[in-house]
Amino acid sequence: MTVSFNIEYRTSWGEEVRIAGLLPESIPMHTTDGIYWTADVELEVPKEGMTINYSYQIEQNQIIIRKEWDSFPRRLFLSGNSKKKYQIKDCWKNIPEQLYYYSSAFTEALLAHPDRAEIPPCHRKGLVIKAYAPRINKDYCLAICGNQKALGNWDPDKAIPMSDANFPEWQIELDASKLKFPLEYKFILYHKEEKKADCWENNPNRYLADPELKTNETLVISDRYAYFDIPVWKGAGIAIPVFSLKSENSFGVGDFGDLKRMIDWAVSTQQKVIQILPINDTTMTHAWTDSYPYNSISIYAFHPMYADIKQMGTLKDKSAAAKFNKKQKELNGLPAMDYEAVNQTKWEYFRLIFKQEGEKVLASGEFGEFFNANKEWLQPYAVFSYLRDAFQTPNFREWPRHSVYNAQDIEKMCRPESVDYPHIALYYYIQFHLHLQLVAATKYAREHGVVLKGDIPIGISRNSVEAWTEPYYFNLNGQAGAPPDDFSVNGQNWGFPTYNWDVMEKDGYRWWMKRFQKMSEYFDAYRIDHILGFFRIWEIPMHAVHGLLGQFIPSIPMSREEIESYGLPFREEYLIPYIHESFLGQVFGPHTDYVKQTFLLPAETPGVYHMKPEFTTQREVESFFAGKNDENSLWIRDGLYTLISDVLFVPDTKEKDKYHPRIGIQRDFIFRSLNEQEQNAFNRLYDQYYYHRHNEFWRQQAMKKLPQLTQSTRMLVCGEDLGMIPDCVSSVMNDLRILSLEIQRMPKNPMHEFGYLNEYPYRSVCTISTHDMSTLRGWWEEDYLQTQRYYNTMLGHYGTAPTVATPELCEEVVRNHLKSNSILCILSLQDWLSIDGKWRNPNVQEERINVPSNPRNYWRYRMHLTLEQLMKAEELNDKIRELIKYTGRAPKK
Repeated sequence: MTVSFNIEYRTSWGEEVRIAGLLPESIPMHTTDGIYWTADVELEVPKEGMTINYSYQIEQNQIIIRKEWDSFPRRLFLSGNSKKKYQIKDCWKNIPEQLYYYSSAFTEALLAHPDRAEIPPCHRKGLVIKAYAPRINKDYCLAICGNQKALGNWDPDKAIPMSDANFPEWQIELDASKLKFPLEYKFILYHKEEKKADCWENNPNRYLADPELKTNETLVISDRYAYFDIPVWKGAGIAIPVFSLKSENSFGVGDFGDLKRMIDWAVSTQQKVIQILPINDTTMTHAWTDSYPYNSISIYAFHPMYADIKQMGTLKDKSAAAKFNKKQKELNGLPAMDYEAVNQTKWEYFRLIFKQEGEKVLASGEFGEFFNANKEWLQPYAVFSYLRDAFQTPNFREWPRHSVYNAQDIEKMCRPESVDYPHIALYYYIQFHLHLQLVAATKYAREHGVVLKGDIPIGISRNSVEAWTEPYYFNLNGQAGAPPDDFSVNGQNWGFPTYNWDVMEKDGYRWWMKRFQKMSEYFDAYRIDHILGFFRIWEIPMHAVHGLLGQFIPSIPMSREEIESYGLPFREEYLIPYIHESFLGQVFGPHTDYVKQTFLLPAETPGVYHMKPEFTTQREVESFFAGKNDENSLWIRDGLYTLISDVLFVPDTKEKDKYHPRIGIQRDFIFRSLNEQEQNAFNRLYDQYYYHRHNEFWRQQAMKKLPQLTQSTRMLVCGEDLGMIPDCVSSVMNDLRILSLEIQRMPKNPMHEFGYLNEYPYRSVCTISTHDMSTLRGWWEEDYLQTQRYYNTMLGHYGTAPTVATPELCEEVVRNHLKSNSILCILSLQDWLSIDGKWRNPNVQEERINVPSNPRNYWRYRMHLTLEQLMKAEELNDKIRELIKYTGRAPKK
């Protein structure tokens, strides 16, 4: 069978268009003018016919330099007639403007078509018309209507329905022998059950001249897009960590079984998205400090505590079962999660159920399939976890054996005859059950039109499986964090290693691609935590505790000559802490003399001091104060941190005699010591460095990585773009159709104190508060003057603002956010509950999940009521349903 491919693409000199996907090697196309490209391909097609998938790409000197958007590969069914000839007319596919509709969030859940039509029957002389129309729910279909009987003679009620076999692409094959040319037609939005047209597409008639088809020829016209004047799709959702869920069946912590109950509540209130925090295993020491969900030991393995143990089986030992039932009621009755007790108890259960059921489960075919598909990460994770406990440390560098990863040694340990195997296989067993339970929750969500939205942390732990097995991907001598922002005036030091992007680039970012693709097995949308990390990351030296002494990686440092070109003479003193008698009392108060005697040395200049040699770094100070948690010790320690970071420039980590202006230095003493001329010169170079210098450079860094990563799956991509945002970020996110995050109290426009909800981009997620912030009620009580301004200017009320956020006020804020321009409005459970005085938590302080400025925050927030109670809270649920309906977030079409 001959298939003739035709596409129009204007190439540059040396470029050629090729067809990918049909054969192991791409197929060259031919052109006479560098614009119109053709290729005739002979294919062996069986009698029953077959479906081909293909796409186009641009190559130069046998190197792929550009691919078309192919999240949906071109798909065409070829009939089994060996004499048939297909003539395909395609257009190059760029990323659709409405890319979100092509994500699995929409095609598999929100606008899913579970019962697809058959592929249209073939004709001896055929005309296949294909069109993309993703914004159509299962009650509707795309239809075609035109200027002759075969197309309904422009009677919309006689329009011909098209097949959604390849939804969101629609197709129809017309019998060309019954058509009169030229052909004119339009697409119609057609209600299947009512068998009538709802509306026409809003553009001029489509036109096709006589293609002069012969018998056994079929013309395929592709890449049409149909749009209708229907309301834009908007949805609402809830954000809640899995560990915060609480049902009558929970075991002191939310689990994957509870996700189904949360889905039921989302459906009952017409919410479309459930957003969670990372669920990866964070077990380091088995202490409460492991509760931090962004410090995982594996980018693949799930935390064992999320297993719904009731789904894993029933213990035959009745006394043991009774003991666990008693413990379940005890732990589930606590107001917050007891991380250590929950995990200790669940692990007791895991060992017992594994002893009882493990051999049978591991011998099953279903487990075999799971193991073979996940062996690459599962084996190292299981061995790492086993050795972590055996050697009583997650720091593999301190292990007496296997401190350097050796794949052959690990493979030997994983053999069933190995003495280590039973300890290792326990982890296989747990991960298998976690996989089954989350897949079941995903399937349940999709069936009910709900999207599960996951979270990809930007960092990994330096004591993790990945750091052990693939250390070349990471810079283990640096600490990732964030510069100062509204969350933390000293910046944030997450402690994670930074990425060796140059190494990752060499294998096409394989590490990230696998990570995204694994996540797509369970989620239809995801949040990229700190998307700015794909442009640049804030890297802090290992000797620093706070984030102020960091620098962006990658970045373009400044030479001494360049610094001086701004009118600021460079001095060595700018690189060491500026410590002067005039402000020591301001920093240390009654402890000033003690600080001078213990930590400082007088310099040659009167009134000036240096840090003593044993206290020149923040880590040395931290070590001195280890275990001293009284108020005075913390006061002195934090003051010393401030002194050490009081430098005007930070040396570049790679290039000698190159420097970076220290972030946020204008608030510190060394800046105030400069004269007016020097301050102005510094401000000019500072502004150039932080707000202009790197824009194009960082854009190029992001565009190396993000296009192929975000297009490696069909998940809906949302970026957490908060903090110090370079100008290039919004343009890159816009080009790649990535949803931004909009928070009213953290406006993107620096000229505004609060964001304007009606100005939010449609391609965004809006929320009131995140897990890193106080809830709406908590924020209302933090800064009364700010609250007063919000009350008057944003809510439009006169008079004095209430000192607490009443249910009526909270409902007004929630309603305003639901009316925003964003495609998704996802609110925390706490903010949803705030609108009802009966059901919200009586104690507003218990609603906070994380305090970013506290590196030892205990992540233990749980719902103060059960999901069963929530389902029965009809007054609250009616109010939420009405709000969602009233604000147009309960779409029908």
